[in-house]
Formats: sequence, structure tokens, C-alpha cells
Amino acid sequence: MIVKKWIIFIIVILLAGIIYAVVQYQTPEYKGPKSDHFDGLRFSNENGIYSPRGFINMLKWRFEGGRTLWPTHRDNLFVPNIKSRVLGDELQVTFVGHATVLLQTQGLNILTDPIWSERASPIPFLGPKRVQAPGVAFSHLPPIDIVLISHDHYDQLDLPTLKRLEQQFHPVFIAGLGSDRLLKKCLGPKARIVTLDWWQKYKVNANDRIVFVPAQHWSKRSLLDTNKRLWGGFVIENKAGNIYFSGDTAFGDGTIFSKIAALGPFRLALLPIGAYEPRWFMHYSHVNPAESIAIFEILKPQYAMAIHFGTFHLADEGIDEPVIALNKALSENHLKRQQFRVLQVGEDWRVPLKEKENVVQ
Repeated sequence: MIVKKWIIFIIVILLAGIIYAVVQYQTPEYKGPKSDHFDGLRFSNENGIYSPRGFINMLKWRFEGGRTLWPTHRDNLFVPNIKSRVLGDELQVTFVGHATVLLQTQGLNILTDPIWSERASPIPFLGPKRVQAPGVAFSHLPPIDIVLISHDHYDQLDLPTLKRLEQQFHPVFIAGLGSDRLLKKCLGPKARIVTLDWWQKYKVNANDRIVFVPAQHWSKRSLLDTNKRLWGGFVIENKAGNIYFSGDTAFGDGTIFSKIAALGPFRLALLPIGAYEPRWFMHYSHVNPAESIAIFEILKPQYAMAIHFGTFHLADEGIDEPVIALNKALSENHLKRQQFRVLQVGEDWRVPLKEKENVVQ
């Protein structure tokens, strides 16, 4: 009799779990009008090129044995010189690591996709582990005004880091549609959270605006929330010169970058160069260095800076291969390395201003 009760109890729990999973699977993170990239439940890429590779293909990739070994640790060779504020037309960028960059200009301090955690994973003791420590100690950060979150993957949306930023600085967090529930649950009701659709703008002040722009990527944090939060990049419209931060993106047919180019001219573009092998699996989600150069050629920024490499072992290429491939692509396209900079973790850079013009319309 006791055994039957336990069997019934287990069956009820399993059924409840299945029902909950089905409900969650059918529940959108964002409720709003349908569009060319939102069907009422899930988001999609603007040009429809993205095709999910699926669990079977992921297993195939993981077991085909093409992964190059990385070192377990690299020392930081640079100690950044960070001011509390950078005023006027000066633009200082500091490479914290991966896609995390500190941007300082016009008195604003902006962080992109901040992650100070040891792993890019929902599990503290599993998942991709940081090879290099953050280039800026969290305790040495200047007052942070704005945090840009490109999408919900664990190497870009790191909740422990965001919680620390909220407690320390109470910045404005800007992300794509559908991210507000996740962020509010972590950061609390007093957090300043802004969610945007593609091409929508957030007005920072009289001179600065932030535009959420398309990227070719996808979103997922669990088994049941694929593409329920919108992904993208950002354009910072600023008197000192517009800045483009791509977030994670594939190249696709290049159409989205031609559209983003209309928001220029750009003083600086932050473009990814890593996590691109094998191409049969990764080309739907990540550019390789040659494609990053193609984006550079479309956007025509005064300068570019490489991101998304050398910190977390996320794909098959070796730790130094993205930089080697980028330098080769620059040479083949008759571009100088000074035009597309590779900063070391912790290195800061005063970005030159070739032309002074008011880029905010």
C-alpha cells in the first residue's frame, strides 16, 4: 500500500512537471504586437537566415574531436589607467575581457556585456572557465552609468555581475525585449531597466542616445526559453562620435550592417573575432575574423576594436588563432592594424578623433 502511494506521488510530480514545462514552453517572455521578427511567442532574425542547429548537431560538434586545447591560465600584462570620468570629446576604452569593455566619454561611463564571474555558466563549478582575470578589478571600476546587455547567453548576461553593479552603482540596464522579467527578478524592483525593440532609442540626456540594433544571433538560457528574449547590438549616438557595439552576431548576407551603417559615421566599432570554429556549426551565430573585416568595410568606422576572444573557451579554434587570422585578413584587405586594434586584457586606449562633428541629429 505504501509503495503504491509512492508510485502515485511520483507520477503526480512527473505530470505536474510536464504540465509546467509545457506551459512555460508556450509562455512568451515578452507580450506585444507581432512583427517581422516576433511571432507572438518567439523572436527571429530580421532576414530569416538563422536556422537552429539543434541538440543533435551540438552533440556532433562536441564529439567530432576538433577542439584545440587552451592554456588554463594567462597572466594580465596591463594595469589600466582609469579616470573617474573622461570629459569632452576624449574617448577612452578599456578591455576588461571577452565582450566586456569600459567606454568613457562625455562624462559617461558605459559597460558592455559585463561579466566578472569565474565561469560563463548557470552552474558555479561547471561550464567555460575564465582563462584570464578581468582586466579591471571590480573594486577599481569608476561609477557606472549605463550597462548594455546584448542578449541572454551566460557569457553576455551574467546575473551575479549585474547584481553587484546594481548594488554598487544603480546604473541604467538596457537590453532587448523580453529581458525585463529576468532582470527584475535578479536586480529587484528599484533597478532601472530599459528594454528595447530593434531600432528603438533610449535618450540618456540632451546629447546622448542609445539605439538597439539588429544582430544575427539567438537567445537561450534554459531548455524552454529559446528565442523568447530579443538579441541585438547597440549604437551610442554621442557628440564625441558614434560608437557601435555589435554584441554576438553572424554575418549572414550583410544586410543588417548596411542598415546600421546609416546611423554613422562611427568613431569606433566594437566587433567580435572569436568563437567561430567549426564554421558548419558556428557560422549561424558568430563571425570569423574575415567576416568581422567585412563588417568593418560596410560600416566604415574610423577605428575598430576586437572583442569576444581569448577569455572563455567557447569554440574549437586555439586561443591565439582569432588574432592571427584577423591580422592576416587586415593585410589581405590592405588595412592597417592601427585601424582595427587588438587590445590586451586590461589595456586602455585613447581613441583618436579624426574629425570633430556633431553626429547626433
